[in-house]
Amino acid sequence: MATLSKRSTVYFDPDIHQALRIKAASSQLSVSEIIDDALRAQLAEDQEDLAAFEARVKEPEISYEALLKDLKKHGKI
Repeated sequence: MATLSKRSTVYFDPDIHQALRIKAASSQLSVSEIIDDALRAQLAEDQEDLAAFEARVKEPEISYEALLKDLKKHGKI
């Protein structure tokens, strides 16, 4: 088991908790390790999203109405 340094109480839907316990038992990981890995993956995805937004900050904006009009003009909708 990895060394985890903070403790927290988390409440789960009973079915989710059961699935999590079964996954822990079958993967030889602790529930904490599974949750920690899942949260790390989610936070990494959020960081990728923020980087993508930053990379596109100078792109011109288009309104929703203009986008629909352009899609219609080009036969996409």
